[in-house]
Amino acid sequence: MSEEIVNRVAQSKLLTFDLEDYYPQGKRVLLDIKDWLYEGFILREKEFRNHVSSHDWAQYADAYVALHCSTDAIVPGWAYMLIATELHPFAKKTVQGNLEQMETTLYQSVIENMDISKFEDKSVIIKGCSTKPVPPNAYLWITNRLLGVAKSVMYGEACSSVPLFKRK
Repeated sequence: MSEEIVNRVAQSKLLTFDLEDYYPQGKRVLLDIKDWLYEGFILREKEFRNHVSSHDWAQYADAYVALHCSTDAIVPGWAYMLIATELHPFAKKTVQGNLEQMETTLYQSVIENMDISKFEDKSVIIKGCSTKPVPPNAYLWITNRLLGVAKSVMYGEACSSVPLFKRK
């Protein structure tokens, strides 16, 4: 009984797609504007503009910034737009929302712009476990992109995958 153990997973022609490999590197910042509002709820234009003009925007250099108001204040769209004009020279990307929404936006952009030609007519497994904050929608977007080119698409790990699609 001295049979050689063969690693069939290593020998398979499966290509693994790991969304973590496409994680946009960079600092993430949640900028809460509630302190720039009167009593945290009312936007007074003159005071708000003073906060915006006196703020140190250079601290957001090469960062991904999510603009957010943690109170139930009704903030007009122009307020976020005004902040975006100040962040533009510094931030890599600016979004309105929380950090999860920012990650979703970042991944959507990455997936829409990636070259997936290497997966053409291949069996692809989308790796399921991640330690980085990969948003759930990223799995849907990459699945949809791969459906157009891959021979088959699976989810999980090579040793225990869930088949999702197989071209007929």
